[in-house]
This record gives sequence, C-alpha cells and structure tokens, in this order.
Amino acid sequence: MNTALSWIKAYVPELECTDQEYCDAMTMSGTKVEGFERRDRNLEKIVVGEILSIEAHPDADKLIVCQVNIGAETVQIVTGAHNVKVGDKVPVVLDGGKVAGGHDGGPLPEEGIAIRAGKLRGVPSNGMMCSIEELGSDRNMYPEAPEEGIYIFGEEARPGDDAVELLGLHDTVFEYEITSNRVDCYSVLGVAREAAATFRKPFVPPVVKATGNGEDVNDYISVEVQDPDLCPRYCARVCRNIKIGPSPKWMQRRLAASGIRPINNLVDITNYVMEEYGQPMHAFDLDTIAGHKIIVRRAKDGDEFQTLDGQMRRLDSEVLMICDGEKEVAIGGIMGGEDTKITDKVSTVLFEAAVFHGPNIRKSAKRIGLRTDSSGKFEKGLELHNAEEAVNRACQLIEELGCGEVVGGMVDVAQPALQSADSRKRLLFQPEKYNRLLGTQVSPEEMLEMFQRLEIEAVEDEEGNTNLLIPYFRQDLNCDADIAEEVARFYGYDRIPTTLPTGEATAGRLSYKLRIEQKAEDIAEYCGFSQGMSYSFESPKVFDRLLLPGDSRLRRAITISNPLGEDFSIMRTVTLNGMLSSLATNYNRRNKNVRLYELGNIYLPKELPLTELPDERMQFTLGFYGEGDFFTMKGVIEEFFTGVGMRKKPVYDPEAEKPFLHPGRQALIRYEDVVVGYLGEVHPEVLDNYEIGVKAYVAVLDLPNVIPFTTFDRKYEGLAKYPAVSRDISMVVPKSVLAGDIEQLIAQRGGKILESYQLFDIYEGAQIREGYKSMAYSITFRAKDRTLEEGDVSASMKKILHGLEQMGIELRQ
Repeated sequence: MNTALSWIKAYVPELECTDQEYCDAMTMSGTKVEGFERRDRNLEKIVVGEILSIEAHPDADKLIVCQVNIGAETVQIVTGAHNVKVGDKVPVVLDGGKVAGGHDGGPLPEEGIAIRAGKLRGVPSNGMMCSIEELGSDRNMYPEAPEEGIYIFGEEARPGDDAVELLGLHDTVFEYEITSNRVDCYSVLGVAREAAATFRKPFVPPVVKATGNGEDVNDYISVEVQDPDLCPRYCARVCRNIKIGPSPKWMQRRLAASGIRPINNLVDITNYVMEEYGQPMHAFDLDTIAGHKIIVRRAKDGDEFQTLDGQMRRLDSEVLMICDGEKEVAIGGIMGGEDTKITDKVSTVLFEAAVFHGPNIRKSAKRIGLRTDSSGKFEKGLELHNAEEAVNRACQLIEELGCGEVVGGMVDVAQPALQSADSRKRLLFQPEKYNRLLGTQVSPEEMLEMFQRLEIEAVEDEEGNTNLLIPYFRQDLNCDADIAEEVARFYGYDRIPTTLPTGEATAGRLSYKLRIEQKAEDIAEYCGFSQGMSYSFESPKVFDRLLLPGDSRLRRAITISNPLGEDFSIMRTVTLNGMLSSLATNYNRRNKNVRLYELGNIYLPKELPLTELPDERMQFTLGFYGEGDFFTMKGVIEEFFTGVGMRKKPVYDPEAEKPFLHPGRQALIRYEDVVVGYLGEVHPEVLDNYEIGVKAYVAVLDLPNVIPFTTFDRKYEGLAKYPAVSRDISMVVPKSVLAGDIEQLIAQRGGKILESYQLFDIYEGAQIREGYKSMAYSITFRAKDRTLEEGDVSASMKKILHGLEQMGIELRQ
C-alpha cells in the first residue's frame, strides 16, 4: 500500500518529522514502512515562467527562441517544443538547477540531470522549459499534461512561483507492508490514526455530515439481500443531476500517489473513498437498474457475466452477484458489469457500499480468474460500521465538488447486531498480566494513555472493574495477548528488557490413543514389518478389484468435490487397496518376504449426501507374502493384544464373510463379544487383480473398537507359593470342531483353580480315521491359598471331559 505524506498530514496536521524519522517511528510501532520516495528528488531551481515572446531560431528550423519572465528577471530560453505560445506559464529550470530525467522513457538517473546556461546552435539559452516527464512524473498523475511537449500551468500560477510547489511535488510517497490482520490500516485514515498515535499528535478525521435534498431514497431504490451470510451489510444512496468532469487536482494527485489513475470526478470519488476509508464502493447508473431494485443473491451454476473489462466470466453458485429486477449487474465485491457502467450521459447514480464475506470473495476471485483492488480489500474481512461512513463521505464529496445533488436518506440492510446501542467488544483491563507477558514494568496509567491514543476507551463496570471498549475498526484485538502487543509496540520494542521465560515446566506426553498407535508400530516392527503409507483418496474401481458386492455398505463412499482425477475421487472406506497395491509393487520388483503395516483412517459417511462429518476410524492394517501363513498373522495380532494389556484370549470366528479373503481361511477377531477386526488369506481372484503371484495374508484391526479393552496398568502378582498340577489330554476331534471352541469350554469348566492351558500337538494322518484330527492339550491347575489335592483336580477334569464328550470328542487310548 502507498500513501503520500501530504495525505497523512491532512488528518494529522501537527505532524512534523523528516522522512527517515517517519519511516523509523512507524516501523517500530508496528506499521512497517518498506521504503519511501521523495517526489521532488533531483528537482532544483525550478520556477514558473511566463512566455513573453517567441521567435524562430535563425539557424534551426525546429528550434524557437523564447523570452521568459521568471519574476525577478526575463531570461532567454531556446527550446524545441512547439506546444507553447505567448502568455503560457511553464516550469523553467534555471541555470545551475536540476531535473529528474528526460523523454527516453528509461529509468531516472540517480543524480538527476544538471542544467547549465549555454548556446544552442549559436543562440544563448539560460535555462530549460520542462515536460512533466522531466520533472520525474507522468500523465497518470497529471492527466492534463500534453502527451509530448512542455507542461503548461493554469491561470493561478504567477511568474517566479515555486513550480515544484504548485505541482504538489514537495511530497513523499511511503510504501507500507500491512499485515492481513490489520484491515484498518489498508486505508489512509487507518495509517494516519497510527501515525497520530505514534507521534502523540491529534488525529483529525474528516467530518462527515448527513447530506440530502429532502427527497426519500426509498422512492428511488429498494434492496433485498437473499444471502446475508455472504453480504452482512448493504448500504445504498442515490445522487441526481450528475455532472461528469475532471476531479480537482488535489484529488487527482492523492489518487495518483496511491497508484490509481484519475479518470473523472465520479469514478475518482469512489476510488478516493476506497483509499481513504478502506471501503470499496461501486457506482451504478440508476437508469440501467431494472425495476429500480437491487437483489443480492448467489449466481446459478453455468451463468455467464460480462464484466467492465469486457471479459465474459463463467459463474457458479458460490459466486455472489448484485442483480436488478431482471439481470445481474455486478459480481459482488469484485467488479461491475458492462451494462450498468457509468458513461458521460449518466444522470442519476446509485452508490453501493457493502460488506461481503471475505473468504467467499477470495475464493470467487480465484474461481473466475479476476482479482481487483476491491476484492483485495474485501477478502481480508471489512468492518461492518465502515460502510455507512464511507457512502456518506462519497455523497458529501459529490456536493462539495459540485458533481450533483444528493437524495436524502440511505437504504441500509444490515445484521441486527448493528442496531444495538453499543456492540463493541469488551476486554478486562489487566495491566499485571500484560507486564507479565512482556517482561516490563509499565504503569497502568501509562497503558491507559496509550489506549486513549488508540481510541480504546476504558470504562468501569458495576463491579468496579475497568473494561476496555475496543473500537469497531480494530478487529484484530480479541484477547489479552492482543492488548499486550499494543502496549509493547507503543512502549517501544527497543525498550523491552531481556528476561527469562516464566511459567511452570510441564512434561509433555502422548495422548492415550497415540500411545496405542505407537505400541502398534513398535510391535509390528518388532515382528519384522515395515511401515507403509497410502493415500486416503482412491478410485471407485477399487471396490470391483476387491470383489465387493454391489450392495456392500463399503461402496457408500464420500465423493471429493475437486479431485485430482478419477483415480483419486473418493475417500476410502477400506484400507486393503493401499496395502495390496504396496505388496503388488514389491512383488513386481522381485522383493521376497515382504511385510508391511499401515496406520491410517477410513472415512465412513453417516449418510449421503453429507450433512455432517463422516466417521473417521483409525485402522491398523498388516499384510505380508513369503514366509509365514495364517497362523503367523494370528500370532502377530496376539502379540499386539498382549502388548496393549488385553490379557483375555480373543475368539476367531470363521464366519467372517469377507469377499476379498479366501472363503476357508478367514476369521473375524472378537474380544469379549466385540468384533475388533479380521484376518485371513487374500482371495486368489483378488491376488490376480493386483498381479500378486503368491499367497498373501492381511489383518485389519479397528482401533476405536480395540482401545476400550486396552490398558497400560500392570498389577504385581507375587510368586506362587503352592505347586501346580498338570494334566495332558489327547483327543480325537471332529474336523468341524474348532480349537477355539475347545479352549472356550476348558476355560468355562476349569473352575477357579484353572491356571492355564496350551495346545501342544495337532495331527491328521493315517492313524486317525477320516473326518477327524488328533489334538493334545496341557492343562495346569493351581490354587493361591493351598496345595491342591487329587480330588480338586479330578473334579475339574471330569467337568472338562464331560463337556468334550458332548461335543463329540473322544479321548485317545
């Protein structure tokens, strides 16, 4: 952002400092000045001269000889410019003076160009008449200057006057780097307010008075805001009998110094108010507004709109439009339309000063490929109260500059919060806390004096506490740290002493969920698995590769609105695609005995289309091929359960019904009747889909279901005082009976003295009849309070054997 110092001084009239002092002080108080440029740099001994006579050069057809009155004397100047005539008043560089540059259009010389008296083709010349370019400026700042030739002053200039002063070049333009949270400083008034506080000078803002001719603006225009979330305030005023013409030179100079090219009085007023208040405005030709009605609404998908730059813009429902009774007339906060632009024939003007939702403006500008000065301000989030002041200021300038007649009243569609008596934020004044944060010893009185300069009002509540009333324009002040920062920057960062940090030292630690995840990583790596990572977004084709039926709930996936492509268009509901893809990559690169694990989320929508956030579930996925089998994977799972304190034995249910797993080699993992995951051998057809030429095994644990059963608490148990008694049993078991069923029966019928049981042999062969298998268990009994007798053990074994008989199991002889 650029501002001229003269514009700042218009609101801080007592400001007296050098350019470098201003730069240093403003930067130290938080308004960083990137640099500055003196507009009268290298301009010396330049005065107004009046041409008294013009004669042809005796020896050059393209040169003329002029007698020029410079006030104290008349000098002779030879020039090649032919746009001058007798009586013109022009800038004249005297002998020994300097100009900034020339007509070549290149960069200005660092030291300028010195002018000396001499002879041109034998005729003495005692100076030089100047073009605006030779004075270091251009026609953007001085549109009245000729495209080529000498600059000519108006009637107000007098011979001998300081030409640089008349041109307003005794000024400095400062460039600021404004942080995005200081929206108020994206305006000249905001920077002037900071300058007044920094230099302890009075801040004198423009006095904006209500204007109007007695008519009612509601007779001219009505406003309807259909999307108040995107347009929380819309102010409109009307001006009649508009007279288009050039704006005054002081306005043109200020706009040009800010980088804005003057156009005409009406456009310049809207740009001037935008720079002065930081509030973008737009002017419509009211005669082009159908039905004299403004409707603020979203565009429709696929709509097209021609903006003022002549380009057709493609719109969607996220872009906010300003419409009349029949059509769109502007893209809200970005640019107006071609059909309602201001022309020289305009008679009645509608002024718009609105506040739009900043993030929406930023996204809309990017979406349609058009970013303007207006959108750049709106996207930072403007303050609601500023719109009314700005539109009234524009109407005031219309009257002061004689541009037209202002219709009384204002149409104001605003949020209800603006209608309350005082909706300013209140923060408790806590000077001790501010000093503690900063390491300073600033007195409360000194702090309150700083706040007074910043227009932060201190008031007492009913309980006698001092509260700080935050002005509307300071949207960045929301907590004690923000207030402490205000104290720091006006106390002086360079005055803050070096202090050690204070506060209690606390030991950080992982959350319980992260400890479980870390344990899963440790155990997987201990068992020889390497960590893999895959994308959370996948292709819908994954479901076919995994053989999921058409009605599977896993096919109900969230579709990404802006995918990188079809292969990344949905959020995954199962982690196996990433795991199998990684195994396939390793297999195709001839890596043997690959073991991988992944900790990653799946995303299960509660309903489609989404009305709330999906259920994000962390899953612990294991996969391998090469050495090992189903029982190897089962051992890794049980190792994890042991590591996280799950001491009970899990149950493996073969009725898993996972289509992507081998139908006879899969199982659900149950713990205390809760399904916590599944494991199994990958279905051969799925292996073919992923081009894996060997058997592969996978396991998936749903950590949200696992975590409630975990614990890192360890109970100490003393060494057993009494001996254990062991019994081995060898059984002929039908193949339909699972080991898990047998172990569940042993656990249920073993009683309190049962300590442990272990399967130590399983055999199928010629010595066992068809349809049966041999299984052998070692069962251990122990009592904590006594030595067991034979009768105790026999009673428990009898119950166990009786239960086994009921399952069709026979003891081997």
